[in-house]
Amino acid sequence: MDDRHGGHTARPMDTVIVGGLHADARRAAVAHLLAAVPGSVALHHDLSGAERGTVVRTLRDGTGVLCVDEAPLVDDCACCALREDLVPELRRLADAGLTRLAVVELWDSVEPKAMAEVIVAHAGEGVRLGGVVTAVDPALVLPCLGNGDDLIEAGLAAAPTDQRTVADTWARQLEYAPVLAVMESAEADDEDRALLAQLHPTARHIPISPISPISPVNPADPTTPVGPGGGGALAVAALAGFDVEAAAAAQHPSCALLPVAAEACGVATLVWRRERPFHPERLHAALEDLTCAAARSRGRFWLADHPDTLLGWDAAGGALCVESAGPWLAALPDAAWELVPPARRAAAALDWHPEHGDRRNHLVFTSPGLDRENLRRLLESCLLTDEEYAAGRAAWRDLPPAFDTLLEV
Repeated sequence: MDDRHGGHTARPMDTVIVGGLHADARRAAVAHLLAAVPGSVALHHDLSGAERGTVVRTLRDGTGVLCVDEAPLVDDCACCALREDLVPELRRLADAGLTRLAVVELWDSVEPKAMAEVIVAHAGEGVRLGGVVTAVDPALVLPCLGNGDDLIEAGLAAAPTDQRTVADTWARQLEYAPVLAVMESAEADDEDRALLAQLHPTARHIPISPISPISPVNPADPTTPVGPGGGGALAVAALAGFDVEAAAAAQHPSCALLPVAAEACGVATLVWRRERPFHPERLHAALEDLTCAAARSRGRFWLADHPDTLLGWDAAGGALCVESAGPWLAALPDAAWELVPPARRAAAALDWHPEHGDRRNHLVFTSPGLDRENLRRLLESCLLTDEEYAAGRAAWRDLPPAFDTLLEV
């Protein structure tokens, strides 16, 4: 019980994460939320000085900066410092009982997945994660996806050991969030908007402008905007609730919610599914061409010489990450299925084959100017031939192990 609210149990403080490499769009999204929800504040950790040993925390509301403090580095890792400092600050705000909404504005290269999971796991019952938003300038989507520079080279690394690239970081930021705050941009064209729509078709796109007036949200019920114009649309979407387990499952190669086939304004998405494994040598020889064929590609696949291993495919910016995502369910004993999350079992059931179980290739390629026919031919040429397939799994295991170095086998 809490006497701050007339003897009734205190309502948890809502928290919304706003992230993304597009800093102007991110700041605009935060400004919209601060203006839309009375009693809201924004918390931001600036990691740009991490190499000098400082992380600067800023707390502000719609009128300006409330306070600025420094947080210590943890293990020389700026993101670790953010995690260690963020939860106590959210708890402090919640305990004070004066904040209706805390907007966590992530620094440029910080990915929302880790922060969302930290908040849910450690912030306590007084803090509710209402949503995750990625702010987007449509004109910058393709340049970011095509940028293969390391974050360190771009001055955006969160730690001296940060090995991520601009492209793969942006792709994960974009695809994790169920809500995209899309800033109006004179430089964006129909191709840019089509690319954004195809990369994340299940996301809710909320248009924002740095200068557009927005209507306030009813503080008694922040899911209901008041006043004309529906200016609280971003706040309504951002406070709809967030399930970290479902969000993680939607990104895992075994059950990822991958884009569907589409074509619009010169942008196309190819969905390629086959129930025959890849020949390791032929696929390895084609990796460069396949990686460069699209601005973004991802999915899951299986190699003939690793028939029990589900492999994840993740490519952006001309770079490809191939990694083991654990065993296929068909390779597990029946007793182990009870330990598998329901989303994984459901995904396997949709793909089930009487002979191979859930083993299959499911790759998705999205890009302007995508040459789908040549891409299909190249992918097909990497599969086992009829003769190789008929030889069976014992023979497949003896194929040249072209991927062992990539998989660190």
